[in-house]
Amino acid sequence: MEICYLLAFPDADDGKAPISEQFKGLKDAPYFQPIDIDLVSLGEETIVIEGHAVLVTRQRYDGRVQMIECRFELKDPFAASVLQERAKIESALQSRFIPVPIRHSGLFEEYIILLVDQANPSPEKWIDKNALALSRFIRSQREVLGKEEVNEILASRTSYSTDELTLIDWEGAVIIARNGDFQSDIALLKIGNYQLLRYRMLDQSIEIMLDKINEAFFKNKRRPRPTGGLIRQIAEHRLEVMLDFERAEQYMLLIGDWYTSKLYEAIQSEFYLKDWKESVKTKLDNLGSIVQTIKDNLAVSWENVMDRIQLALWLFMLFGYLYLYFLDAGWIIFPSN
Repeated sequence: MEICYLLAFPDADDGKAPISEQFKGLKDAPYFQPIDIDLVSLGEETIVIEGHAVLVTRQRYDGRVQMIECRFELKDPFAASVLQERAKIESALQSRFIPVPIRHSGLFEEYIILLVDQANPSPEKWIDKNALALSRFIRSQREVLGKEEVNEILASRTSYSTDELTLIDWEGAVIIARNGDFQSDIALLKIGNYQLLRYRMLDQSIEIMLDKINEAFFKNKRRPRPTGGLIRQIAEHRLEVMLDFERAEQYMLLIGDWYTSKLYEAIQSEFYLKDWKESVKTKLDNLGSIVQTIKDNLAVSWENVMDRIQLALWLFMLFGYLYLYFLDAGWIIFPSN
């Protein structure tokens, strides 16, 4: 059987404007294709990993994320020994393509897909027959899984026809399609993984801003007070994140025909994309409230400073007036030489 292993990680382009492409091969020519994602091909090559020929296709989405599709064959992907072999291949691919700092940070996505040309007597019965083995394959576990956990892993199924079915889990998928017609569903799974990584990137960006605010305004109070320039930088960064969030949110509305829409809905559910969306949105709203509160406090502090300066000037004028009054009244006598 053939394995498709996906990797996605942050990878900004060099600032140039390469010619973007469109996603191809989606079933039934959907009413709306994901044309808002700027896709750029980065090359294709065949490499040998652990004695297996691996076809590697690299793409960049929106000049922000590199998506890598790795295709290779395994004779018996359900065997316990093969699961260990597969883990070595996946680890080697990560080491080869994902930069070390990103691997250490964990800010990347990996996803395993089993590609099946034919399932007898039918896709549904084949999945039920191999339920335990498929569950262990998807979750990369050699341990025995419970019946409830197996049912949960194999629950999300979308059928295009009686001979074609796609099973989606948050860690992996199984695509059963005649004549190797897998690319349409793989394209949607790529979009789902890209969307998930984008939300994680946005979440990390917000956390960095919150740490910066905490460091500047609440720690080391003996340091000089933060200036309005810092507030402006934080507000501008928040605006950039908001624009990125709005763009990422639009991807959920791009899939239009009956099958791709149904399948992408399953992908959204299994990847918890809507939960990620709400979490990021809540953090953005909270960040906006924090920034506004700091602005208000900074304005109040500035008003207090101005009030004190004004009071000092009034006192200076008052003492000056009293001095001139006493001088004019002769109460102040200068000593003669």
